[in-house]
Amino acid sequence: MVMKRIGVFICHCGRNIAGTVDVKKVAEEIGKREDVAIATTYVFMCSEPGQKLIEDSIKKYDLDGVVVANCSPTLHERTMRNAAARAGLNPYRVEIANIREQCSWPHENEPEKATDKAIRIINATIEKLKANASLEPIEVPVIRRALVIGGGVAGIQAALDLADSGIETILVEREPSIGGNMFRLSETFPTLDCPQCILTPKMNDVANHPNIKLYTYSEIEDVSGYMGNFKVKIKKKATYVDWDKCTGCGECMKVCPAYALSEYDFGMAKRKAIYIQNEQAVPLKAVIDENKCIKLQFDKKVREGKIKPKKHVRICEKCVDVCDAQAIHFKNNEEIIEEEVGAIIVATGFEVMPAEKFPELGGHYPDVVTALQFERLLAPSGPTNGIPRRPSDGKIPKRIAFIHCVGSRDPEHGVPYCSRICCMYLIKQATLYRHAVPDGEAYAFYIDIRSNGKGYEEFYERSKEEYGVVYIRGKVGKVYKVGDKYRVQAVDTLTGRVIEMDVDMVVLATAAVASKGIKELAKKLRIPYDEWGWLKEVHLKLRPLETPVAGIFIAGTAQFIKDITDTVSEASGAAAKAMAMLSKPKLEKEPLLAKVDPEICAGCGRCKEVCPYGAIDIDPRRHVAVVNEALCEGCGACSANCPTTAIQVVNFKKPQIINMVDVLAEVF
Repeated sequence: MVMKRIGVFICHCGRNIAGTVDVKKVAEEIGKREDVAIATTYVFMCSEPGQKLIEDSIKKYDLDGVVVANCSPTLHERTMRNAAARAGLNPYRVEIANIREQCSWPHENEPEKATDKAIRIINATIEKLKANASLEPIEVPVIRRALVIGGGVAGIQAALDLADSGIETILVEREPSIGGNMFRLSETFPTLDCPQCILTPKMNDVANHPNIKLYTYSEIEDVSGYMGNFKVKIKKKATYVDWDKCTGCGECMKVCPAYALSEYDFGMAKRKAIYIQNEQAVPLKAVIDENKCIKLQFDKKVREGKIKPKKHVRICEKCVDVCDAQAIHFKNNEEIIEEEVGAIIVATGFEVMPAEKFPELGGHYPDVVTALQFERLLAPSGPTNGIPRRPSDGKIPKRIAFIHCVGSRDPEHGVPYCSRICCMYLIKQATLYRHAVPDGEAYAFYIDIRSNGKGYEEFYERSKEEYGVVYIRGKVGKVYKVGDKYRVQAVDTLTGRVIEMDVDMVVLATAAVASKGIKELAKKLRIPYDEWGWLKEVHLKLRPLETPVAGIFIAGTAQFIKDITDTVSEASGAAAKAMAMLSKPKLEKEPLLAKVDPEICAGCGRCKEVCPYGAIDIDPRRHVAVVNEALCEGCGACSANCPTTAIQVVNFKKPQIINMVDVLAEVF
């Protein structure tokens, strides 16, 4: 059906648009078109009166299409479609002409050019709209189960919220225990709460909840399917211990002669080859490190033919001898589990850059550590029982330099962004150090103190007034060893003076970065990430917890670094999004999808190669492309790569786009 009665509604957007674009002139020019029944303006078209204007105009003028000239369609396209639907117009006969981000803002000081450009943009949008088809959402069934990836505080909170709502939830964590980075902390700012006291009950709730299935020491192997109907393969890594029998008594660890650096303690302590991650681990089960276990390494060399087996000789099975539960079997019990879920929440956390990345700041010295490493030295459950000691000699440091922004806000040596939590956790660590070592001296070298949370600024002031932490606004350029001390060279940016200070230990607030392996996981999930590995949301303000793949949500520091308060809030938000989706008997999916014309499709497969969602296959019998509508997200990559235009996205077909370009290219 050719549209002959189109309504054009031009938004002032306060002064965002009307301050540059002459909206009245635009309405007059557009109103001269024969296919435009009404062209009008309003101060805020997205407001209730603005929407009512659109609804009433659709009925009064019997409109068969609507163009709303306002801001980016990512903001209010759904709002305008809903308004049209309430008036009885098919919502896919609504188009957004972006005259804010693409017109008024970039031409702020060129009102005449901005006005002419706005007219072109609207005319081009009208040409596209005239070829739009009326569409109906696609219905897909839904499996009322959820998957949460990551067992830190975000994953724990999301899983509990889902499970408490009656939704069966699968929680997958790659480490032997849930808890994540929060469980490793000494105390939490600004209230100095014990993180273990906060998190341990929640961890046990996860383990004992009837609606939660917990897979620790496991990773996502593969994800297929679509919103409401995902098929997930989970790899349970080899533990070489029967967890059904293991009681977590720890006797095996006492007799094991092989050691490795503890990942849980960030290398600040050693663990055995057979180990339980910590005393409060959930689940409290032992794991054997095959790369450190004497027996497993011997067996591996025998299999590889590097050594000959020794008949009638037991190669270090001391752990077996003391295990009353007979749980240790040394068998590779790796397993692939398949689960079906309707929604997925990714809560994979963060890491920090290693100190070794900053040799100019002494990162190669044993007593120059990252803030997360120092956190374990402050923790009562840590390797030094909460009394910070130098890793090199075990002495209690009497003077410590805390260096802010190491690698953060530094695109040359690290990352361009602020890591957000570093100021506060260094303030906390300096305070805890002064509490643990009353005669100690704490010096914090900072660029800016960013204390932008509830109670944060007060905590910062308290660290100075009550604990005597000394703050120096200065950039540290070099740290090197002088005897058994470490000399810190910096420039005081307030006075311009060069500062040299000898300290016993240095703590670096290295930049926070995305978790290891997140890019590989994102590819399996078919969700985007930025150049630093942070998972990308649909819209930072309006849809911060949703990914472009319907049914997959993000929470906590998988999206970007944030504190515990914001992390927990986002986890509950992501869970609520998943609940809303899974509560429906059927799901509706956008019908703006790729369609294939089998008459001209050559079956070359280029569309299949470029499809980021795995939505296209080649029919082996007919040799034509076939689109799985449930998987397709309408991105258009297939259409752009098709040499015959056989595959195109509905309402974004090539003639529509060419018509738009022709209008935009016209010489006025």
